[in-house]
This record gives sequence, structure tokens and C-alpha cells, in this order.
Amino acid sequence: MIKKVCSFIAQWLGIIVLVVAATALFIPASFEWIDTKTINPLLGIIMFGMGLTLSPKDSRVVLSRPKDILVGCLAQFTVMPLLAWLMTWVFSLPRELALGVILVGCCPGGTASNVITYLAKGDLALSVGMTATSTLLAPLVTPLLVWLLAGTMVDVDTVGMLLSIVYVVIAPILDGLLCQRFIPQLTKKIVPYLPALSSLAITMVVGIVVSHNATKLLTGGLLVVLVVILHNLLGLLIGFLTGRVLRLKRQKCVALSIEVGMQNSGLACSLASIHFATYPLAAIPGAVFSVWHNISGAIVARIYAGNEKS
Repeated sequence: MIKKVCSFIAQWLGIIVLVVAATALFIPASFEWIDTKTINPLLGIIMFGMGLTLSPKDSRVVLSRPKDILVGCLAQFTVMPLLAWLMTWVFSLPRELALGVILVGCCPGGTASNVITYLAKGDLALSVGMTATSTLLAPLVTPLLVWLLAGTMVDVDTVGMLLSIVYVVIAPILDGLLCQRFIPQLTKKIVPYLPALSSLAITMVVGIVVSHNATKLLTGGLLVVLVVILHNLLGLLIGFLTGRVLRLKRQKCVALSIEVGMQNSGLACSLASIHFATYPLAAIPGAVFSVWHNISGAIVARIYAGNEKS
């Protein structure tokens, strides 16, 4: 019964997140009682799950296919940050919202991308390798990119952001790897339930951020939603086209598309809450992205899987 519930949660994540977001938006009290400081532990749970599921095979993928991983990470840390910066300029976004969009663009790939790549019949090994690599690079690359793209708008504490990413992302992953090493039997029993647990954690992050910013979202959220949707869809498209230009196999193109287009938006919310608390609207793009990319991911997975031979 528990496995069936977990399977249901993982399968219908997009709809669940949408329902929770709508509830938090129109009935803020449903999640507003939860402090925004809870976001970090929730993100830690997601990253801990990632550490529990990583295996030596994943590291071998990185070492045996360095060219594919390099292409993927370069695309990840150039396409989305530059798209974010460009859209803040095109749509003349207010400083707080522009900062939030840039934060999303500078974050590494999200763990949900691996599930979407599997459903889309893409190169799952490449997807996992890219997610792991971009996540490990994030403590250095993400603060630097945010400083380069948003440093003229706000003061960016690059060292503080680096430490936050280490504490919230890297440390839980290492804890998960240690559990694999020293308590493998217990780890094997837990792993089947991780997708559902991570899904619930993502849903809670969305509910918390949306509820605490409901009024501002209702008064000026339409533009943010439009920018976030365009950011995600252009990332998915450019990621796929990059693979085509480099004449990669279709499975690799699919993995590249999803890895580039799907960001760790929970991390963006966390960084906004910790380091840019004086700009409360900066957390909104991350929350909207968390809702939308689960919906768009489910849609593109069906499209890619349905056109597998093309």
C-alpha cells in the first residue's frame, strides 16, 4: 500500500504541485504558518536522497564520457544564466524579480530531471552524471554567476552563498553516500521510497514560498509566470538544439534538453531567503519555476517518448 502511494505521488507530481501552489496562493494560511527557514532542511532531504541513490557507476559515467558531461555542464551554466539575464532586460523586470530570475538561471540542474529523462526515454546515465557534476560545481559556479549577472543590482555575498550551497546541497549528498557505504542494507530498503519523499519535499517548498508571497503574486505575478515559462521552454529547446548541432544521438539530445531546462529551483528559493531577505520578491521566480517545470517536464517527456524514432 505504501509503495502504491509513493508511486502515485511520484507519477502525479506536476498535478500535486499545481494543486498545492493554488491552495497556497488563494488560501495562504494553509502553509503560511510554516517558517521559510524550513526550506533548507527540506532541500537537504532532497539532496540526501540524491546521495543515497548515486552509485560508483555514476562516477564511471563521468570519467568514461568526459566530453558529453563537459558539453552538458557548459550548456547548463551558460544557456540558462544568459537567458535569465536577457529576459530581465527584455521585460524590464523590477530589481527584486530580476534577481530571482537570475538566481534560478544560475542554479545547477534539478534532481527531478533524472526522472523526466527516464520517462522521456533519454540517456539516463548522462542525465544523472550531468546533475551530479553540475551540483558539485555549484558552490563555486553559482555564486560567481550571480555576482557577474546581478552584482550591479544588489550586493552579492559570494563566499556566503558558497558556504550555503555546501551546507544545504553538498553536505547532505555526502551524508547519503556515507550511508550507502556503511549501512547498505538499510539504504536499499529506503531507496524505493525516495522519489515520493523528494516529491513531497519539493511540494512543501512550493507551498511555503507561494503562501508567504501570495499577495504580491496575485497583484503582479502574471509577468513572473510568463518569464518563468519562457525561461524554461527556451532552455529545453536550446538544450535539444545544442545536442543536434553537435550531432549527438537523440537520447543524448533529450537528456541535454531536460538537464538544461530543469533547474534546482528549490536552491534558488533557499538562496533568496538566506542571502536576499531584504528582497522578498526574489524567492517568487524560484517558486513559480518549481511548479511549472514539473508540469512542462511531464509534457515534454510524453512528446520525446512519443517521437523516439524521429
